[in-house]
Amino acid sequence: MLFSWRVTGVLLALLCLQGCASLRGPDPSDPLEPLNRKVTAFNDVADDLVLRPVAVFYGQVLPTVVRKGISNFFSNQSDVMSVFNSLAQLKLEAASRNAMRVAINTTVGLGGIIDWASEFRIDKHKEDFGQTMAYWGVSSGPYVVLPFFGPSTVRDSAGLWVDTKTDVNQQVTDIGARNTLTMLRLTDKRERYLSLSDAVKQASLDPYSFTRDAYLQKRLNDIYDGNPPMTDDFDDPDQPAPLVAPNQPATAPVPVPAPSEPPAKP
Repeated sequence: MLFSWRVTGVLLALLCLQGCASLRGPDPSDPLEPLNRKVTAFNDVADDLVLRPVAVFYGQVLPTVVRKGISNFFSNQSDVMSVFNSLAQLKLEAASRNAMRVAINTTVGLGGIIDWASEFRIDKHKEDFGQTMAYWGVSSGPYVVLPFFGPSTVRDSAGLWVDTKTDVNQQVTDIGARNTLTMLRLTDKRERYLSLSDAVKQASLDPYSFTRDAYLQKRLNDIYDGNPPMTDDFDDPDQPAPLVAPNQPATAPVPVPAPSEPPAKP
């Protein structure tokens, strides 16, 4: 309950702050850049003091096979909501594949600890509520950085709230067990991204801009199922591609016949 209220408070605060003209930045996709950089600095301090040390300790204490089983367990839970979000986006094939993954991994895979579905080449197709809203035309809104949660957009922040409320872990009635599962999930996720976060800090002149651009590009790729539109497809090439997926199939261009050559003179 406490975790859910914190998420709700963060989202409401960000929605109120997005209209403040004094916080506007130069990038059209990131008008809240001054605020976002401050939140990023806060997240970096929290990560250095708490999250990263816990994740490093977690990786050193638990064997690889145990950590892999924990990751598989939580991945199987995310597949449950991917089924419903795939259905909401009318992606029936993806929904059926995710449903098959859940059925196989929950039963034969001992609650998802063993990912037999991937061994059977049933690919994972992750869908969240932010992608569902994008599919039905909800604009992304400005880029925001959430305390503790990191990169997001206004739409994806609202989607995160829905994903959190409907997550399988949040349905556990025992508060202690629910909080333990939540912290274990966050620790496992942070441990898997240790090398990536270190590489970004070392290789980027501005880790904030690199992370922002990478996140927006990834979300665009997720929303368009790996086939995002090119910048040339939009009227203003200086503007970023909108993070909204069309819910109608694109109309194929009508071929224009080549002009026929005039008949040869006798």
